[in-house]
Amino acid sequence: MPRHDLRPRANDSPRDIRLIGVASALGAPDPGCAQAPDALAAAGLERSLRRRGCEVQWQEILRPAPLADDMTALADVCQRLAARVAQQLGQGRTPVVIGGDHSCAAGTWRGAARALAARGPLGLIWIDAHLDSHTPETSPSGRAHGMPLAALLGYGDARLTGIAGPWLSPGHVCVVGARSYEPEEAELLVRLGVRVFFAQEVKRRGLAAVLREAQAIAAEHTAGYGLTLDIDVVDPSDAPGVSTPAHDGLSDDELLAGLAGLNGDPRLVALEVVEFNPRLDSAFRTGRLIEDVLAGLLGPGQEQLIALEERWGAHNYAPLPVVLTRGEGAWLWDVAGRRYLDMMSAYSAVSLGHAHPRLVQAVTSQARRLAVTSRAYYNDRLPLLLKRLCAITGLDRALPVNTGLEAVETALKAARKWAYQVKGVAEDKAEIIACEGNFHGRSITIVGMSSEAQYKDGFGPFPPGFKRVPYGDTRALEQAITPNTAAFLVEPIQGEGGIILPPAGYLARCAEVCRAHKVLLICDEVQTGLGRTGRWLACQHEDVRPDGVILGKALGGGMMPVSAFVARDEVMQVFRPGDHGSTFGGNALGAALALETLAVIEEEGLVERSAVLGRELLERLRALRSPLIREVRGRGLFIGIELEPTRADAYTVARRLLERGLLTKDTHGTVIRLAPPLVIEREDLLWAVERIRLVLDKLAARAELAA
Repeated sequence: MPRHDLRPRANDSPRDIRLIGVASALGAPDPGCAQAPDALAAAGLERSLRRRGCEVQWQEILRPAPLADDMTALADVCQRLAARVAQQLGQGRTPVVIGGDHSCAAGTWRGAARALAARGPLGLIWIDAHLDSHTPETSPSGRAHGMPLAALLGYGDARLTGIAGPWLSPGHVCVVGARSYEPEEAELLVRLGVRVFFAQEVKRRGLAAVLREAQAIAAEHTAGYGLTLDIDVVDPSDAPGVSTPAHDGLSDDELLAGLAGLNGDPRLVALEVVEFNPRLDSAFRTGRLIEDVLAGLLGPGQEQLIALEERWGAHNYAPLPVVLTRGEGAWLWDVAGRRYLDMMSAYSAVSLGHAHPRLVQAVTSQARRLAVTSRAYYNDRLPLLLKRLCAITGLDRALPVNTGLEAVETALKAARKWAYQVKGVAEDKAEIIACEGNFHGRSITIVGMSSEAQYKDGFGPFPPGFKRVPYGDTRALEQAITPNTAAFLVEPIQGEGGIILPPAGYLARCAEVCRAHKVLLICDEVQTGLGRTGRWLACQHEDVRPDGVILGKALGGGMMPVSAFVARDEVMQVFRPGDHGSTFGGNALGAALALETLAVIEEEGLVERSAVLGRELLERLRALRSPLIREVRGRGLFIGIELEPTRADAYTVARRLLERGLLTKDTHGTVIRLAPPLVIEREDLLWAVERIRLVLDKLAARAELAA
C-alpha cells in the first residue's frame, strides 16, 4: 500500500495564465506604480513563474492614451482592460492583471463579470489596507485609486461605473485587511451588505481563517470569483515598494501562508495585483513578494507536486507527504505556507540551519568570483580549507571530494593501497572490516559490506575483500583481523542503524587493537562530525585520533555537497597524480562555503551548544515515560527514540508529528531520529518535546482502547 494518497484531483491540469500589465498611475498620487508591469517583466517574472511550474506568458501591457483629462484616460484604459480580461476568460485562460494603481480594478472585474454573466454573478475577494469605496463626493483627495470598489458596485463617476459589464453583487464581495479608511467608505459598504473583515478581525482570527470564510462567500452561488490584492495590505517593513503604505499590516509570511489556502481552487477565475511602486523598492523585496504570491496561488500545489514526482521520478525514496519550499534557521515552510520545526537537518547536513546569512553571503560572494575550474589548476580557496581540516582533525593531509559516499570510497581506496605499499599485503588480498548495522553509502562497493538486505537486493555481484563484525564488540574485531587486514571502518555512533551508541570505551579499545595489528582505524564521521555530538568529532569523546576521518554532510553547510577524507601522512602518501580524483572535488565555491561553515561553527560556539542542548533534550525525552518508548539514546543533538514495535510504528509517529508541525524521519520502522540544526533555540526544542509527548500520549490512548 502507498504511504500517502496520490490520487489526482480534478483540477490537476495546469492553468493557462496570461499576464496583462496596466502601466497606469492615473488614479494615484505617485506615478511610480505605472512602472510596475515593465519592472516585473524586465526582472523576468514570466521566466521565474515558469520555473515554479506555472504555464504563463505575458499577453500585453496596456498604456493610457493622451486624452482630455485623467479620469477620461483612466476610463479608456479600463475599457480596454475589461475587453482583454473578458477575452482571456472566454478562451478558458486565467487572466492575471498587474497594475498600476488600484483604479484599474474597475476594468478588471467588470470584464470578468461580463465573461461569466451567462453562468452567474462574479464573486470578489478584495485584499487591501484601504476600502477604495469613495465616490467623487466623499473622496478627500479626489483621486480615482480610492474609488474602484464603489464603482464596481455601481456608485461614483459615470465614466467608471459605465464600463461595459454587470455591476458586482455586494453579497458576493468581501474586503479583507482594511485598516486605513474614511467613515463614509465603511458606511457605504456596510449599507450595501459587503462583508468587511477589518484588520483587527484578521489579526484576531488569522488571515487563513478569514480567507476561508471570504472564499465561501465569494464562491457560493457564483460562476467563480476573482481576487484583487493591493500589496499595501503588507506592512511596509516587509513590502517597502508600495504607493500608499499603511503601517501595522500583515507580514509577508502571513500573506503567503493565508493565500496558499486558495491554491488549486478552480473557482478562482482571475487575479489582480496592484500598487507596486518599483521606485521605492531598491532591493526588489516587494517584487519578489509579488512573484511568490502569484506562484503560491497559481502554481502547482502540494498534491500536484507529489503526483508529478511520483509520475516522473524513480521510486527510490518514500518521502513524507509534505512539499517544502523555504527554510530559515531551524524552520521550514511548505508550499501551502505551513511552518515546521526541522528536527532532521537533512541527516545532519543542515547543521547550521537553513539560509544561514553568513553562508548565503559566502556562496554569493564566491560565486561571483570563481566556482569550478577542476583540479587541473590550483584555486585560492582549497589550500586554506585543507589546512583547516587537518587542524580540526589533528591529521596530516586531506583529499576533497563531494558527497559522503565519495569520501568513503576514497578512504577504501587509500586503505587498500596503503596495505599493499606500506603493510606489505599481497596484491588483491587486502581486507577491510566493517560492522553489522553499518551505513556508509549506497555504491555497489559500499552496499557490498552492508548487513541491510534491501541495500543489496538485486545489485550483486559485489566486490570481495570485506568482512563484518558485531558493532560494539572489540573481541570480535580482534578475532576477525588477519595479516591481510588493511583497515577497520566504523561509525562512532551508527546513525542510519538507529542512533546506536557502542559501549563506553569501545572506540578507544578499537584503536588499541588496530595499532597492535598494524590496521588502519578509519572513522566515518559523515553524520556525527563537526559538532553534531557535542565535540568536533564523535571519536574525540574517547580521545581517539584515528588514522583517517571521513567528513561530509555538515561540511557543506547544507547548501551544496562538500566532503573530504582526512588521514595521516603515511596513508595519504600512497596517492599519485591520476590515482584518484573528481571534477568537482575541491572546487573553489565548495571550499569557500566549507571554510565559512567551519568558521561559523567555531565562532558561534555550536559544538558547545550541541553538548548543552543535547543533554537537556535527552533528559526531557527520557522523562516522558511513555509506554510506547523502549529507549531514548544519543549524544549531543543526535538522538534516537526507539519505540516498542508491538505498540507503535515509527513511520506512523513521524506522520503524526508532521501533522503537528514537526519534521522527523523514522529508521527501520522502530526509531524516530532527532538531529535538529545546531542553531536551534532552546524554546523550540522544548516545543518539539511537547509535540512528541502529545503524539505519543494520543497513540498510547488509542492502543489502550484497541486492547
